This record gives sequence, C-alpha cells and structure tokens, in this order.
Amino acid sequence: MVSAGRGGAGTLARVTPEELAEAIRNVLLAAASDGSLALPVEEVPLPKVERPRSREHGDWATNVAMQLAKKAGTNPRALAELLAERVGALDGVASAEVAGPGFLNIRLDAASAGELARTILNAGTAYGTNDSLAGQHINLEYVSANPTGPVHLGGARWAAVGDSLARIMAACGAEVTREYYFNDHGTQIDRFARSLLASARGQETPEDGYGGSYIGEIAARVTADETAAGRPDPAGLPDVEATEVFRARGVDLMFAAVKAELHDFRTDFDVFFHEDSLHTSGAVERAIGRLRERGVIFEADGATWLRTTDFGDDKDRVLIKSDGDPAYFAADVAYYLDKRARGADCAIYLLGADHHGYIGRMMAMCAAYGDEPGVNMQIIIGQLVNLVRDGQPVRMSKRAGTVVTLEDLVDAVGVDAARYALARSSMDSMIDIDLNLLASTSNDNPVYYVQYAHARIRSVARNAIERGVSREAGFDPAQLDTPHDSQLLGVLAQYPAIVAQAAALREQHRVARYLETLAAAYHTWYGATRVTPRGTDPVDAGHVARLWVNDAVGQVIANGLGLLGVSAPERM
Repeated sequence: MVSAGRGGAGTLARVTPEELAEAIRNVLLAAASDGSLALPVEEVPLPKVERPRSREHGDWATNVAMQLAKKAGTNPRALAELLAERVGALDGVASAEVAGPGFLNIRLDAASAGELARTILNAGTAYGTNDSLAGQHINLEYVSANPTGPVHLGGARWAAVGDSLARIMAACGAEVTREYYFNDHGTQIDRFARSLLASARGQETPEDGYGGSYIGEIAARVTADETAAGRPDPAGLPDVEATEVFRARGVDLMFAAVKAELHDFRTDFDVFFHEDSLHTSGAVERAIGRLRERGVIFEADGATWLRTTDFGDDKDRVLIKSDGDPAYFAADVAYYLDKRARGADCAIYLLGADHHGYIGRMMAMCAAYGDEPGVNMQIIIGQLVNLVRDGQPVRMSKRAGTVVTLEDLVDAVGVDAARYALARSSMDSMIDIDLNLLASTSNDNPVYYVQYAHARIRSVARNAIERGVSREAGFDPAQLDTPHDSQLLGVLAQYPAIVAQAAALREQHRVARYLETLAAAYHTWYGATRVTPRGTDPVDAGHVARLWVNDAVGQVIANGLGLLGVSAPERM
C-alpha cells in the first residue's frame, strides 16, 4: 500500500497498475495540499496508468500532467517534472522520467515488480475480480432462439458470448441474471406443429414448414409418448386436435433438447422466460397502461400506438392492431417492463444482425418509460458466423437440413475450441471459423496456443518439484531482474484492468486476446529463463522466484479461460 507524505514519498510493497495509479494520486494530493500544485484537492483524479508502447520508455506511463496542467495554470512538462521528482522517491520505483510534451515514464525496481507473483498466487481464483460493477443488477438476455429446431450457428455465438459476458460482469461485482426468451407465441410455432404432424403422417413437409431429421425424431417421440400413456395415436386425430397435441408436446421436447444442448456447451440460464406468458398474464395490458399514464399512447385508425417518434424513432409503432390482436412489438414493450420490475438496472439484449432495424424502436420504447437508452437498455448486435473446412464453406447440417448448428460445430472441434473461437472476436465483426485449424495442434490455433501455455506451465511446475525447486523455499522477488521477467510481469499486471474493461465495454473478446498476448509472453520467457537448474547445478533463489512467476501465469491463464467457459488443461 502507498502512504504518500508531504513530499509524495511512500512505500510500495508491490506495484500493480492500480496501486501505482493510487500512489500517483496521493502524490498529486500532497502537492495540492502543500500548495505546489494550484489545484483543489477535490479535483485531483485517479490517473490512468498504461504500458508504454516501447519498453525502452519504462514499465508504466501516465499522461496525467498533460490532463491537469491547464487547470493548474502551468505547462505539462513543468507539472510532469514535479511529479517525476516525487514519484521517483516512492519505494519500489526505480526511476520516473519526463518524456515528450509531458508524459511521465516510470520504471519499477525488480523486487517491487516481482511482488505481483505473490499477489496473484495469494488471490488465486479471485485475482482479476473487482467491484467496478458492484451494486448493479444486469439482466442479460441471449440466444433466445425459437423452439423450432436445434441451436443454429448464430445462436451458438450468442451462447458463447453471452455466457462469457455474464461471467465477466459477475467477476466485476454485478448481479447478473442470465435469461433466455422462449418464443412460444406466434406463427413459427404453428409451422413447427404442422411440420411434426406432416412427418407423423408420412406427408411432405409443408411449404413453409421445418425440415431436417430432427422433425421426424420429435414426431416419433410424441407419437410414442402418447400411445405409451394409453392415448390415441395423435397422427390419426382430426387436424386441429392433432396439431394441438404436436404443438404442446413437440415444443416441450424441442425446448428440452435445446436446454440440454446449451448445458453441454457450458451455457446455463437463471430464467427461461415464456413469451406466451406476457399475453396470458395481462403484462401487455399493464405495459400499455403504464405508457398511457406517461402520455405516450394514442389511438388512430382503430389501433393503439406508441408515440416512439417523440424519442428518436423514424415512425410511431402499433401496439394493438385494429383487429384487436397485439402487434409483435407489444410483447417487447411488456417484456422490458417486466425485466425492470424484476429489479434489473440494465437490460442487455444480444441480438442477431437481422435485428439491427429494431434498435431505434427499442431505445425509443426505453425512453418512453422514462429510462435512459444506453444505460437502462443496451443492445449488442452480433454478426454472422461462417464455417469453413478445406477452404470451402460448410452449409449443410447432419440433422437440421440447411441450417448449420451448434451440435455440428461441437462435433467437429469440441466445446473448448468452439467456445473460444466464438468468443475471441468482437460481436460486430463477421467471422469465419476454420474447422481444420481449430482441430489442429498448431500455434496458429488460438485456443490450442493458450491451452498449451497452461499445460506447459503445469509441466514446468511438476518438473520443478522433481528437481527440488519449491515455492516453500521462500520468495525473493529481487531475483526477477531480467528484461524477460519484467516483460512477463508487466503483461500479468494488466489482467485486472482487462477484465474491468471487458465488463464495462461488454467486449468479452478482450479477455481472449489478452490471454493470447500472455501466452506469447510466457513462451518467450520460458525460452529465455530457467525455473529448474541445468544438470547438476544447485537450486538457487532465482529458480524459486521464477517458479512463483511460472505458477502465477498459470493462475491468470486459468482464471481468464474460466471467464470464457474454456478449460485449462493440466496436460496436452
């Protein structure tokens, strides 16, 4: 911890970016208090500390002098020089130098930097967690595919991304409700039921129906279950009655299969919300009533409308059609209010690219309730996923006909590779997944590269035990004095900030890309340093210190993979 006195000096037992930022803030507060910085103490910020692009410029850098100079009535370099003198006096800081127009470049001494390894291993699985989202209740809705077939490839992406985001935000202190919106109201269910009935009767799939072998499997299961219960074969019932049997039982069976498929993909939900309940519970009427109280509902042409143009939408939206039936948007209006009523401060929707046109009306609806778009409601649009094998697109599914499914992807590469591949890219980018690459044991395969780093780390730890190198021998962080040690420790130190940033920006791919950077730094470090002695050389303090670093890297990789729902193998 840092205790900065009048001159800004203090003690840094260890230096993480967060602790260094706090130390610099204490220096600024001391300078503001003693009058050497003409700035009210309440205007002293927590500075941003980052890794410089070139390691020649130091371990960490801040531009706080450039940010505050104008307010303080001085020039950036003069303020940076004041800071350099005082920050350089902190224990654990080797030097602080002014660069360019007012950057402050900071170098740490080896012992201070190396203490990070102890911090990581003492924290264990908690390293990287923080309270940046503490007190927030976030409702995160994802996948939400119609229960008319297996999870398609787009749904697989939402599953990997949504579950990863939920884990990341929970690691930052948020209360996260993982929610699946079960579309069991509307014409798609009618088409599904008619498809099952046609299959059971040996007829052609309806023109607007669903194909794929899974339809036959479910139809056969419905028939078997009904007859086993002593009820008549549903295929022999009159059309209306038969359709209702296949609708009720078929949807239940399909949705049970979807739940199982997602569970096997390590994606579980806290709430499965049924769209139909919005219409049967009176939620739609209550939502319209709430909006009517706010003066944003009007009647025209025999229909009930929401005046979304008052809130930036390109046109007003029908809620109740002239025939008395609710429009699809009515369910959206009721569903959002229901989420807020259940305590969600922020409702996040992960939607496919075909929903891009919904953003305007959804945000207008949020504002119509008196909420703040972008705060109480956030929408993340995901782009398409393409599968490629041998350089050719994969377009056909074994069970779902023309739709490639989550099952197809997992069968080809496994859960770990599938989840990692789907989560490592920004949602707003279309991605091509090369099945051959993901199945390979190549450094070009990103999930293999990261997992192999963890397996190598565990192998090094096992070899160390065999050679008599043990962390119980003590830890002298001053032994970590090579550029390779410094580089690796610097990357390790960035992990908590990466997790917080990924949560704040809703960008899970930042964790994956960080892990690839850390794996690369570790592989370089592994090739340049020694954890075990050569030949008959004795074990020394340097070997022990580097075992601490080795194990710390393993902990961070395991923690990061855990946030992505990917395993950290002991051996490969």
